[in-house]
Amino acid sequence: MIMRLAIASLFARALTVGMTILAIALSVALFLGVEKVRTGAKASFADTISGTDLIFGARSGSVQLLLYSVFRIGNATNNVTWDSYQDIATRSEVEWIVPISLGDSHRQFRVMGTSQAFFEHYKYRQGRSLEVADGVIIDDLFDTVIGADVAATLGYVVGDPIIVAHGLASFAQHKDQPFRVSGILEKTGTPVDRTVIVSMEAIEAIHVDWQGGAQVQGQATPAGTIRAMELKPKAITAALVGVKSPLQTFRLQRAINEYGQEPLLAILPGVALQELWGIVGIAETALLAVSAMVVVTALIGMMATIFSSLNERRREMAIFRAMGARPATILSMLVLEAMLMAALGALLGLALLYVGLTLAQPILDSAFGLWLPIDPPSLREVWVMLGVIAAGAIVSMVPALRAYRMSLADGMMVKT
Repeated sequence: MIMRLAIASLFARALTVGMTILAIALSVALFLGVEKVRTGAKASFADTISGTDLIFGARSGSVQLLLYSVFRIGNATNNVTWDSYQDIATRSEVEWIVPISLGDSHRQFRVMGTSQAFFEHYKYRQGRSLEVADGVIIDDLFDTVIGADVAATLGYVVGDPIIVAHGLASFAQHKDQPFRVSGILEKTGTPVDRTVIVSMEAIEAIHVDWQGGAQVQGQATPAGTIRAMELKPKAITAALVGVKSPLQTFRLQRAINEYGQEPLLAILPGVALQELWGIVGIAETALLAVSAMVVVTALIGMMATIFSSLNERRREMAIFRAMGARPATILSMLVLEAMLMAALGALLGLALLYVGLTLAQPILDSAFGLWLPIDPPSLREVWVMLGVIAAGAIVSMVPALRAYRMSLADGMMVKT
């Protein structure tokens, strides 16, 4: 009986109720959308590097090592000697190892020296491999493979020349040894998109005639002579390591951290990512708080709508009382109306969220590399919707209690 009365009352005020439901729906969609983006960003952040068991470099901080080796942010405190790298590479626990050499740049994009193993073992987004959108992987000493953002920003195509600058913010350029774009990688949504990749030997080749950060005056070794040299690296910045068995990961990590030849640090990428996420977690909390306040604002708006309708419904309440309805029935009806509006708003908000995800998913993936999976509602999202319905019932108690206290005489009184 109460349910039928509540539904009939909502239909009688369809326009006002519809606007209230829409406000709740938009706020719920925003809150759940922020949650989806938050979890999606966190997953994409973690999936920047997957399948790598350890990262090691010169001893510093774990977050610092992660930032410059994976995200190309900041610089290493020191390099790792090539002899130490080879010593670790030959350990029995190591299944594969990828050297990384950083230091040079090209028009604000980082240049990374590495080996062919990088293209074989670097994984992102739950095990996806790097793919070439155009051209081929490095096939010559002075070939380079560039990320999708580098190509898009600078307008490069396969075959274009590239001049690498010495250092990150330097006007000194390696004009004597230009590179050629041999391939452009597909967009990954990782720092690889903003990286110019060359071979470890190429890093040595462009520094043959350089000393102390500048080219030796009057010295220019021909490219043919450089190709004939034994371009053995002297040092690397960091290395990605895959172990043969997960049980050997901590043993290898301890061995690297206790390495006697030079101070090194080995980190677990997942643990370092959690540390990094903890640092930036305050922004995540602030974003959730803002979206939660939007939901609260919508619920308060619903309470105000119920309040404003009470004066218009005084005769309606009085008629119900005259027909034998108890004050508790009036209170229950108003609370039920609010719960129905909150429930409809929550369901509509969920529907709007999935429509938005369907439309935005390919755009966010191609533009920002942010993958937002379209999964069934999680238990957390279900609890959020139930919380909105419960909150709707709670805020409706204030106007419902006022209606509860209205007397029959007050309801029938004609105001002049």
